[in-house]
Amino acid sequence: MTQPEPALEPSCRIDETGPASTLHLAGAWQLGRPLPSAESVARDLKATSEIRFDAAELKRWDTGLMVFLWQLDRFCRERGLRLDPGGLPEGARRLLRLATAVPPTSRAEPKAPTGFFWRVGQETLGLAAEVRAMITFLGEASIAFARLVAGRARFNRSDLVLTLQEVGAQALPIVSLISFLVGVILAFLGSVQLLQFGAQIYVAPLVGIGMARDMAAMMVGIILAGRTGAAFAAQLGTMQVNEEIDALTTFGFDPMEFLVLPRMLALVLMTPLLCLYADLLGILGGAFVGVMFLDLPPVTYFQATQEGVHLIDFGGGLFKAAVYGVLVAVAGCLRGIQCGRSSAAVGQATTSAVVTSIVMIVVSMAILTVIYNALG
Repeated sequence: MTQPEPALEPSCRIDETGPASTLHLAGAWQLGRPLPSAESVARDLKATSEIRFDAAELKRWDTGLMVFLWQLDRFCRERGLRLDPGGLPEGARRLLRLATAVPPTSRAEPKAPTGFFWRVGQETLGLAAEVRAMITFLGEASIAFARLVAGRARFNRSDLVLTLQEVGAQALPIVSLISFLVGVILAFLGSVQLLQFGAQIYVAPLVGIGMARDMAAMMVGIILAGRTGAAFAAQLGTMQVNEEIDALTTFGFDPMEFLVLPRMLALVLMTPLLCLYADLLGILGGAFVGVMFLDLPPVTYFQATQEGVHLIDFGGGLFKAAVYGVLVAVAGCLRGIQCGRSSAAVGQATTSAVVTSIVMIVVSMAILTVIYNALG
């Protein structure tokens, strides 16, 4: 077996005769060789304020030398010593300067638990910021709609037609199922009490008024929040991650007009139509229960519905549906535009869009109900 040349054995000799400690580097400082440890060299150093180098006998070097120098520099920083790299080869000096340009960062310590009032204040400030962002978004959307009315909005009409199909026609199956079952549930709940008085005929106006005024619009709004609002947030969030929205802005297109306006128009136009369809399916669900389980003739049931439900009831429900459509569109598009630049942010934006839409639907339903009662 060939023995390594003694002249190439890496070594580090400490000379402390002068005002500063000098490290004499000799041999080949390369990976794979038994290199001196920076920790042991630092331990052998006596009290000094500066460390210098003498590389006159240094034959060859690679990353092994740089690891030694970097570890030694870290030791000098901890002890408050000055490291003078003047005696090192030019390449080693440049690499050491590059490696120590940014000091190593320590891991942030976890914050101590905060008090109740601090958390309440933070949540209040966050809510105020959310409200401000939503008002700003509504203002920009209103400007885009005004430009549409003036004929100056720029967006693809084909995108609007495609979104109308996705929001309207493709949502019919789930709206049909939910609305029919809600009508069935209302009829069964009403019949529990009305059968005790032999007044099961009043199940018809009960179901009709309930669906026309509130239930149809609310169920359509919640369905669109989970189906369409989440889709809008995911689509715009993915475009934000891929920097497609930035590209549109660079080419001179307003994202509010090109991306948000078609989606808002589609929801505002299709939500009342879906609500009217849900009214019909809910009444049919109530009729199914009345005919099959309450022994009511179909003609009698529909006559009672016609007498008990008026156009004003349908009008109020359709207006609520239009409001819910605006809220779902605003929440979905706003969360998509606010999405971060990672895949996890897309999921968070989608979840936030659904939660925000449902909360706003319930709050607006309560407000509109109070207003309707005040108006008689």
